[in-house]
Amino acid sequence: MRRAVYLDYAASSPLHPEVAAAMAICLGPQGPHANPSAGHAEGRRAAEAIEQARASVAGLIGARPESILFTSGATESDNLAILGACRAKANHGGHVVTSRVEHRAVIDAFRQLEREGFQVSWLKPTADGRIDPAQVEAALRPETLLVSVMHGNNETGVMNEVAAIGAICRAREVLLHVDAAQSAGRVPVDVAGWNADLVAFTAHKLGGPKGIGALYVRPLPRPVLQPLQFGGGQEHGLRSGTLATHQAVGFGVACRIAAADLMTEATRVRALREKLWRLLQPAAPLWRNGGGEPSLPGILNVGFAGIEGESLLLDLEGAVCASSGSACNAASAEPSYVLRALGLSDLGCQASLRLSVGRFTAERDVDEAAGAILHALERLRGMAPPGALERVR
Repeated sequence: MRRAVYLDYAASSPLHPEVAAAMAICLGPQGPHANPSAGHAEGRRAAEAIEQARASVAGLIGARPESILFTSGATESDNLAILGACRAKANHGGHVVTSRVEHRAVIDAFRQLEREGFQVSWLKPTADGRIDPAQVEAALRPETLLVSVMHGNNETGVMNEVAAIGAICRAREVLLHVDAAQSAGRVPVDVAGWNADLVAFTAHKLGGPKGIGALYVRPLPRPVLQPLQFGGGQEHGLRSGTLATHQAVGFGVACRIAAADLMTEATRVRALREKLWRLLQPAAPLWRNGGGEPSLPGILNVGFAGIEGESLLLDLEGAVCASSGSACNAASAEPSYVLRALGLSDLGCQASLRLSVGRFTAERDVDEAAGAILHALERLRGMAPPGALERVR
């Protein structure tokens, strides 16, 4: 029996077989199983495997290996960057800037800063979901410590001009944090060209294992960060705890694979996304949330008039795996705050579905998924009350 078509790459990418094989070697009796902090030969062997992985992770984003800190994922990386940088410089001012469409890991970190007495400027996106660099510049104050703007949005796929924002921040000597969890490994990331000080990303979005991520910390001059956890002083004293060698190795392999065919794969995935959008046109009235370029190649956020996204997902169970919003916000029954910020009503938010394709998505998958969605929409709309299709957004 054929498995459901997986269209939830924005939530997590399937583990690449080469990554799984490399991790399995690490977990075997002949692999680098020792504590990488140990001083004996086996410890040094594990440490060497981690440093090789660190170099591969750094290479994906145009960084030097020593600028990469391993974490448990992008959530921890975001928190370490935002809370760590602001708490370390709290006596220099208490103003920070972010947007209303950031990932929940960033939003909640800034809410914590508000509870600690920091002043936060919450930027509203343009109609297509982007943060205008001019907005950032207008929000800066003499006491601004940090700006946090994501590269690619996890719900709509729209991409911000982080290089332009970085130039503004660098000129004003304000730290720039970028959440690149959705973009690293899917589109080019150049931390130096961005003038970024802190960049968060993770392994499981690009074919690596869950449970490991990275934080890029600009090497010179190095931003001062206050650690969130304490212990053995690993990762330059900023992230204590024994590193999981097999996860680091898997992360490194995933980054090497992603870097090898980055542009070719992005072109292929983008074409699949656009084909899916075309195949869904018979479901009109429908609309595309976000849209326009530049955008991440794999994310398509679609609103279908007359239906409720969760009902559509239930109807698609066993046929298509997708999401009605961010996986990190799935437990909440609230409409997407990202789509709300774009001006959609609660009804419009609830009628929207995020479909995301990736490395292992084939033409056949897109065809099957579109057919299943159209069939489900026809059935659900047939049960909708009169006038439901007119209540679009």
